[in-house]
Amino acid sequence: MKHVTSTTERDKQVIRAVVRQYGPLSRVEIHELTHLRQSTISALVRELLEEGDLLEAGRSDNPVGRKQILLRLNDEHRFIAGVEFDDELVIAAVLDLSAKIKSVVKEPTVLDEGIEGLTKQLLSCTRKTISEAGVPAQSLIGVGIADPGLVNTEDGISVTSSIMDFWNGVPLRRIFEEELGVPTLVESDTRARAVAERILGVGERVEDMIYVDYGTGIGAGIILDGKLLRGHRWAVGEFGHTHVTENGPACRCGSFGCLEAVAGAAALESRIRKALAEGSSSQALTMAGGDVHKISAWTVMQAARLGDKICAAILEQVGNYLGLGIANLVNLFNPLLIVLDKRLGLAGQALLDQIVRIVKREALNHSTEDLVIRFGTMGEEAGVLGMGLLLMERYFEIPALKPPRFMIESIPMFPQRNLTTAAASPSIKRTFRGLRRR
Repeated sequence: MKHVTSTTERDKQVIRAVVRQYGPLSRVEIHELTHLRQSTISALVRELLEEGDLLEAGRSDNPVGRKQILLRLNDEHRFIAGVEFDDELVIAAVLDLSAKIKSVVKEPTVLDEGIEGLTKQLLSCTRKTISEAGVPAQSLIGVGIADPGLVNTEDGISVTSSIMDFWNGVPLRRIFEEELGVPTLVESDTRARAVAERILGVGERVEDMIYVDYGTGIGAGIILDGKLLRGHRWAVGEFGHTHVTENGPACRCGSFGCLEAVAGAAALESRIRKALAEGSSSQALTMAGGDVHKISAWTVMQAARLGDKICAAILEQVGNYLGLGIANLVNLFNPLLIVLDKRLGLAGQALLDQIVRIVKREALNHSTEDLVIRFGTMGEEAGVLGMGLLLMERYFEIPALKPPRFMIESIPMFPQRNLTTAAASPSIKRTFRGLRRR
């Protein structure tokens, strides 16, 4: 939690937060919601208007009494830069405080220059989108990076990635803060996408939701009681590395039979290419212009939706594994809502029906009684939007007053020379040692 040293700082943040959540509001309504003194509200609102944090938004339409001036958040007073990347694409964008994208830059990911090359690209895309948005650097409240690997969010380090072998131990927060001079938050792309779907997509802000991220890797963004789970070593949601079959194919994590290895995008592509090599015919090859190497998992899904038998059979196997894995998630976390990656929607309603059927069959009846499973609606920018929302949550967090020094520092309570003989007794010495520790 953030801390401030004065009630004035805290109360200003309270007003910002309440106007953001419930605005437009009058000063009277702010008083009713916060119980701050009306004189305090008047003084602080005047400051916030002068600083540009708030704007007047007309007058209230109450039927009786004096019409009150309404206040709203100035969405374009502060901005956030968001970056998302994987082994295929880098996306950087600037968002205002309403999560509206002001500018966006997209580039194919540079993979042949190692950590240095990719880091330079991430910084370059970020600078480019800030420049295109035309926002002053001092108006940025932070940069959010959605990383495709396992992320130490506390220290801002990309620990490892199963889809980019070279991407290990990268101190992204330190690099970005040194280069751009702006607070930086690093989070897994799956968790960022989960937040975006919950707030801006089909999640409807439910308290208990799991987002299933699907691609080369498979992840789960888990939100319980409204809180995003990360875990002791930040590895909550490594859904793709749960085991779903004995003696299955090797996974990039070093194990065998992982969900990612049998049902991820690469598994779909491998199976269709194997089938074509063995003499099968498929619309997927026609859709890829006759080049087998251009067939993607998304091509397989689209062909299956159009009735291609080979692709439909391959997708049915994948749906079975996904259904079993999601049933385990339901038994473990008991969510109200499961949101599936929008890209899975390319396969159509048949895949969703198959997954729902398997989950209801395999998971506890009590947990599936009112469970909802649906496709997401957030597209390519989901990660940058999610990072923007996470940074806004931090920015608008209501701080606590900082405790006095004696409660948080180990300082001598009295000079040693002033201790009396009685105070020098063993029991008194223990008391003073305890006070110093506190």
